Amino acid sequence: MMNEPRKSDPVIVAGKPTNNANRKMATEPAEPRTGAEGNANQQSTSRTQCRIRVSQALERVRQAARTRKKERFTALLHHVNIDLLRLSFYALKRRAAPGADGVTWQDYETELESNLRDLHARVHRGTYRALPSRRRYIPKADGRQRPLGIAALEDKLLQRAVVSVLNAIYEEDFLGFSYGFRPGRSQHDALDALMVGIQRRKVSWILDADYRSFFDTVSHEWLVRFLEHRIGDDRLIRLIRKWLKAGVLEEGSIIESEVGTPQGATISPLMANVYLHYGAPGQNLVLLAGEIPAPTRGAAASPGIESWV
Repeated sequence: MMNEPRKSDPVIVAGKPTNNANRKMATEPAEPRTGAEGNANQQSTSRTQCRIRVSQALERVRQAARTRKKERFTALLHHVNIDLLRLSFYALKRRAAPGADGVTWQDYETELESNLRDLHARVHRGTYRALPSRRRYIPKADGRQRPLGIAALEDKLLQRAVVSVLNAIYEEDFLGFSYGFRPGRSQHDALDALMVGIQRRKVSWILDADYRSFFDTVSHEWLVRFLEHRIGDDRLIRLIRKWLKAGVLEEGSIIESEVGTPQGATISPLMANVYLHYGAPGQNLVLLAGEIPAPTRGAAASPGIESWV
């Protein structure tokens, strides 16, 4: 789910290339890139080890979720450690628009390790505060405007880390006909499943449906109830409540949120899938968070979202 993290070399690349570089002995060597190769190798090794540690820890959660379907996980927040935060940071889009804090990916990377230690400490002390999402609108095909919430960088980073932990549980619980916003699944897989169903069974109706303004109207109360079927870690539930209640910043004013979860927030697709899993179960359906010619449930996705999140 995460892309290979990369970081710029610490020194400037020499502007003059080596002449006849293909010869065994170069006749005119250019200025060397002091230490760049060694640092890059060290960074790559460190991140590989970091990824292995995180993967092993989450695999244990995944195995427990697979074998104990009724268990409530009471100790999850400790998995949100600096290793996972670092991986989550490098998985963010480098050129995404900044949120209400105005902080870009490049700004945060400047003092990354210090920033991650500070964020980790605030999360585990309970002093972390979610910022309101910055409101932006993109046009829909029918002429209406779709509201998007652009989260602050630390909110996006922390949400991605929490999603990694929760996916270890919910990917073992979600049903096979659910395709929207799930790792390794897409609308193409949903269409394949639909085609198989049509070919193997007698089908009288194909329903193309969409929940109107789903992300804007989802009930916080019911969403938390559904989460608590599996999540017994009160600290993690409080963290999710902070994101739900953070509100949006629009034209300089903060609008408090009583319902809904920002469309465009990193954690919103998983929250939508949890809500649908418990709140709208069904059979012989293809659940997909998008408007395509298939039996669908969920809020419509839009290509325009990609430029904001």
